[in-house]
Amino acid sequence: MLDTSARADSAEQSERRRGLIRLAEMGKFKGVTPRLLPLLIHADRLSDEGLTVEIMAMAEAVGQAAFLRQQHAIMGRPDGRADLAAIRVPTLVLCGRQDALTPVDLHMEMAASIASARLVVIERCGHLATLERLDEVTAAMRRWLATE
Repeated sequence: MLDTSARADSAEQSERRRGLIRLAEMGKFKGVTPRLLPLLIHADRLSDEGLTVEIMAMAEAVGQAAFLRQQHAIMGRPDGRADLAAIRVPTLVLCGRQDALTPVDLHMEMAASIASARLVVIERCGHLATLERLDEVTAAMRRWLATE
């Protein structure tokens, strides 16, 4: 489980999503990603043009329609915390220390609820850990796979 949450959206999160949906529906889809970048990546990486261009290209490739479907699906996601205790397989729970969308405490909550979970926190990293800190994420996954 990488940079995620088992909780349903809060009212604040849903309202932020509705604002992004309104922007996208007004034809300002390209304006969505620049607004989200500070929530997606560590502040030190905002000036990393290679990373930010890659993220914006990925968002453009997903497209407006898929973005809208994703936002509506997430807003309708039920709270899944009660289901975590039923997980009976080794589980890696990994996140960036500065993940603004799914903070470390949410990952701690998930790891504590899964009997065989291992929590890994990547330092100086936001929500897009696999893009921001690929080497660290890969190393953590390799260590986890080697011991499970």
